[in-house]
Amino acid sequence: MKSYIFLSLAIILEVFGTMMLPVSQNFTKIVPTVALVVAYVCSFYLLTFALKAIPIAVVYASWAGLGVFLVAILSKFLFDQSLSWQVILGLILIIAGVILVNTFSGSNSIE
Repeated sequence: MKSYIFLSLAIILEVFGTMMLPVSQNFTKIVPTVALVVAYVCSFYLLTFALKAIPIAVVYASWAGLGVFLVAILSKFLFDQSLSWQVILGLILIIAGVILVNTFSGSNSIE
C-alpha cells in the first residue's frame, strides 16, 4: 500500500511540473522553472520507492497514463484548452488501460 502512496505522490508532482512548463515561458521565468525542475526530480525520486513493491511496467504505465489524463483535464480548466470528443474517448481508454494493468498485474498485495 505504501508503494501506491509513493506512486500517487510521484504522479502529482509530475503533473505539477508539467503544468509549470507553459508558465515558465521557455524557462525564462525563474520561479516556475525551479518549481518544475524540483517537481520532476522529486517525482522520479518517489518512483524509486514505488518500484520496491510494484513492477516497473505497472509503475510506468500508471505514472504516464494518469499523468497524461490529469494534464489534459487540468489544461482544460487552467489554460482553457479544448478537449474534443476523440480526446475524451482517448482519455477514457487510458484510464481503462491503467485500471486493467493494475488489476491484473499481481502486485496488488498489501505490504
